Amino acid sequence: MNPKGYEPSYYVASANGKKDYPSLKGEVETDICVIGAGFTGLSAALHLAEKGYAVTLLEAERVGWGASGRNGGQVCQGHNMSPPDLIAKVGREAADALWDMSLESVDLVRELIAKHEIDCDLKAGVIHVAAKASHNAEIRETVEYKQKVLGYDKIHYVEAQEVSDLLGTDRYFAGEYWSDAAHLHPLNYALGLAAAADKAGVKIYENSRVTEYSTGSHSVVKTDQGQVKTKYILLACNGYLGKLEPRIAGKIMPINNFILATEPLNDELCREINRDDLAVADSRFVINYFKLSGDNRLLWGGGENYSNKFPADIGSFVRKYMLEFYPQLKDVRIDYGWGGTLAITLNRMPYFDRVEENLFVAQGYSGHGVALATLGGKLMAEAVSGSAEKFDLFANVPTPTFPGGTLLRFPGLVAGMLYYSLRDRFF
Repeated sequence: MNPKGYEPSYYVASANGKKDYPSLKGEVETDICVIGAGFTGLSAALHLAEKGYAVTLLEAERVGWGASGRNGGQVCQGHNMSPPDLIAKVGREAADALWDMSLESVDLVRELIAKHEIDCDLKAGVIHVAAKASHNAEIRETVEYKQKVLGYDKIHYVEAQEVSDLLGTDRYFAGEYWSDAAHLHPLNYALGLAAAADKAGVKIYENSRVTEYSTGSHSVVKTDQGQVKTKYILLACNGYLGKLEPRIAGKIMPINNFILATEPLNDELCREINRDDLAVADSRFVINYFKLSGDNRLLWGGGENYSNKFPADIGSFVRKYMLEFYPQLKDVRIDYGWGGTLAITLNRMPYFDRVEENLFVAQGYSGHGVALATLGGKLMAEAVSGSAEKFDLFANVPTPTFPGGTLLRFPGLVAGMLYYSLRDRFF
C-alpha cells in the first residue's frame, strides 16, 4: 500500500490500510479543536473523545504525515536532560515526578496498542551506546542513579564486549540497556491511533491547513475552505508550527533528520548486526540510530541538516554513516531514503504551555516524541477536563527562547551544530 499524499518512505510503503478523511468545508462547532494529527494531536483527541467531549482534529496534510510517521520508532523511558540538571531546574520532587511520567509514557503506548489492537511491529528493548570510550563513565553513572536513587531495575550497564556481542561491531564502547523500552512502526501506530479516535467520535479532517485562529469566549479556527467554532484550541504542530503562533515559535527549532531502509536481510546477517533485535541509539550529539523492521530491513537514521531542503539522494547521504559501523553492508541495496522535520528545544525537554486560558500547546520533544508526545496529548486532555497537575509539571520546566527568536535562531543553531559535529568527530 502507498497512500496518496505522503512522502515516499518504507513506512508509507508498508502502511496498514487507512481511512481517507475529508477536508474541512464550511462551518462546524465543537468543544475542542486540535490542530495537528501526529502523536500529540491524535492522543489528545482520542482521550478527550473518551471523556465525552466533541472533538474536531485538523491536519494540514495526512494523518501521521510529519515526524510522527517518519521517525526511528523508539519508545524509551527517561528524558534528554540528566537527573541532576533537571533537579537543579525544578527541584527533586518535581524531577522525580517527571521521571515517573516518562515511565508512564511508555506504558501508555503499550496500553493503547493493546487496547485498540494496533498492528505496528511492536518489539522490546532499546540500548543507548557510547560512541566514544570517554562517554562510558557518564553512562555508568546515569544507570547507577536510576537503579540506586530512582529504584528502577529495568535498566543495566552493558560492558564493551557485550555491546560487541549484541551489535557485531567494536565501534561502540558500552551502553545502557532498557529492557522495558520498545520500538515500533511509527506510521502504523499513528494510523491506529487515528482509527481509534475516529471510532470514538473524533471528527478528523485531512488536507485542512489552519491559516489563522482567534481565541477568547468565541474562538474560531480557520482553514482555506472552512472554520471551526470551539471552546478550546490545542496546538500539536511541533516542527511544522511555522508562523501559526508567533508567541511560542521561538521556543523550538525545526531540524531535519534522515533515515534509510535496506533491502530485506537474511536471518544470519540480522543476528550478526543486531543479535537481540533491539533499537539502538548512540551518544553522539548528531546521533546514529537503527533497528530492524518487521521484514528484516535495517532502518538506519543518521545525519541532519538545518535548511528547508533535503539532500537530493537521501539514501546515499545516510549510507555513509551506516558503513562507518557496518562496512560489510557495502553491497546491500538501499530501497528507501526519507527525511522528516522534528522540533528541538534549547534544553531538550518538551515544551508544554497554557498560552491562554483556552489555548494549550505541547511540542519540542527533541527526539523523544513517540512516548512523550503520546503522553503529552493525554496530559492536554486532562488539563482541559480540569486535572492539570501533570501537565503543569512539564509546563513548569523553564524553556528558554532561542536567542534572537525565530529571526536569529537558525544561524545560531547551525553554528552550534557544526561545533558539536566537530566534537563528535575529533574530541
